[in-house]
Amino acid sequence: MSLFWIVFSQLAEIEAMALSKKVITKEEWEKKLNDVKIRKEDMNKLVMNFLVTEGYVDAAEKFRMESGTEPDIDLATITDRMAVKKAVQCGNVEDAIEKVNDLNPEILDTNPQLFFHLQQQRLIELIRNGKVEEALEFAQEELAPRGEENQSFLEELEKTVALLAFEDASSCPVGELLDISQRLKTASEVNAAILMSQSHEKAKLCMVNWTTDPKLPSLLKMLIWAQNQLDEKAAYPRINDLSTAKLEDPPV
Repeated sequence: MSLFWIVFSQLAEIEAMALSKKVITKEEWEKKLNDVKIRKEDMNKLVMNFLVTEGYVDAAEKFRMESGTEPDIDLATITDRMAVKKAVQCGNVEDAIEKVNDLNPEILDTNPQLFFHLQQQRLIELIRNGKVEEALEFAQEELAPRGEENQSFLEELEKTVALLAFEDASSCPVGELLDISQRLKTASEVNAAILMSQSHEKAKLCMVNWTTDPKLPSLLKMLIWAQNQLDEKAAYPRINDLSTAKLEDPPV
């Protein structure tokens, strides 16, 4: 049984006990938590998954040596993947595209949505730098043909070009496209595609379901969701600070 289902089943059981908004003492809660057995190897895999996915190559190598946990991909490939991600985050999209093609040309050849989003990011960077004529030419020659073939691409292109109609981007309804968060979104998409291509064959051979998102943050989000659901039905020792995971006494 996976760690996800162990945690989920325990939370479901606790939630079922709390239908009448009962008060669960810290002692009762800790006893319930102690009954959950999680293997150290599973915890180590969670940590390694996070380090590999987020690109902490040095930390991943040290963790591999200290814990004996083997990563799902070659750690040497992380540096190249992070170089692509950093290029997008800095707005150097052309450089990022070249680096992706150097790694594996099939990544963009087989993922038209990713390639469009990279080209869209190139257009955004031209607009950000005030290169209006170059932006219009690029949109017409590179993006418009793709928009004619895909309605969703066309809608995204129209939103991006709308930035040119406003001198002050902050007053544009789609001004968020110029936010750094848009670069991070595109960089994350590229990172996921490269990671998938690097891990695909090994994942296939091992018969595992590879995910391009780190599992640890997902588990923390699930914890927050479960606590919010349980708040409506019980008073219990809550974890308010995820950095310490300290159980707070339930309100009386």
